[in-house]
Amino acid sequence: QAQLMESGGGLVQPGGSLSLSCAASGNVFSAYYMAWYRQAPGKERELVATNWANGNTYYVESVKGRFTISRNSSKKMMYLEMNDLRPEDTAVYYCSALLHGYTYWGQGTQVTVSS
Repeated sequence: QAQLMESGGGLVQPGGSLSLSCAASGNVFSAYYMAWYRQAPGKERELVATNWANGNTYYVESVKGRFTISRNSSKKMMYLEMNDLRPEDTAVYYCSALLHGYTYWGQGTQVTVSS
């Protein structure tokens, strides 16, 4: 059964760093399009970064230069390296994959940026 599972969230001070991981099982990792989303309290889920199988990436303007999305095909893992974190980055972060017209979601991992 296809599945995504995030890990690596936590509490960090402003200016700090965190690395999120997304483990893919089944054939989900073969998805051409994978992405990280986030949802802050009281707000809609928003796209953070995308990674296409051809190596192309996209970042929402607010995280450009601070976040890096990547994949490791041999490990079937996707990562989100987050640097210079700000309080407004506080949210539940989800990994996502689009495969054969179906969108898969992980359960989410909480990231809290606070002093």
